[in-house]
Amino acid sequence: MSKTVLGPDGQPRCGWCGTIDNFFPYHDDEWGYPVADDQRLFEKLCLESFQSGLSWRTILDKRENFRTAFDQFDFHKMATYDDNDVERLVTDAGIIRHRGKIEAVINNAKCAIEMVEQEGSLATFFWSYEPDEESLPAPQTVSTSAVSTKLSKELKKRGWKFVGPTTVYSFMQAMGLINDHVEGCISRAKSDELRKKFVRPT
Repeated sequence: MSKTVLGPDGQPRCGWCGTIDNFFPYHDDEWGYPVADDQRLFEKLCLESFQSGLSWRTILDKRENFRTAFDQFDFHKMATYDDNDVERLVTDAGIIRHRGKIEAVINNAKCAIEMVEQEGSLATFFWSYEPDEESLPAPQTVSTSAVSTKLSKELKKRGWKFVGPTTVYSFMQAMGLINDHVEGCISRAKSDELRKKFVRPT
């Protein structure tokens, strides 16, 4: 795949945008920009967990259905889900009906509440794993890293499920913990600027 592809406006974007049209707005408006909102961080990690073994296109196409099914990924609400909710979700044709992944994100909602109690916020915890920029490989040349492996291990230690190093690395890319827009992509400079202005949660 080419490193860049021309978007609808004739400007270059990351090459993966060229696979389907609705990747362009996702790339331009969301991907790679720093996020400090706990609910958005939790949602993204859940969706990355559901993506495991699938394409992001499948998840993005169903994202609004996921949000409806999981109470907008409000982890306080999700933590109260019971067996009836699991059965409701495994019969919902609008989402990925994988019982193991459904049970995992419900479990992770409970873990998220514990993390907020221990760390102050999910954002504080996740941003403490922001890697040093000098240590990063060239954009989009790897699918995991020493930091994503370390973060994955810590999440698993805290009871989280379906959070392997590759899933975590995709989460870090999307939530702006690293700027993984390729050189030449018009969003790379925007991501850099937003990251400079971003107030890291502590």
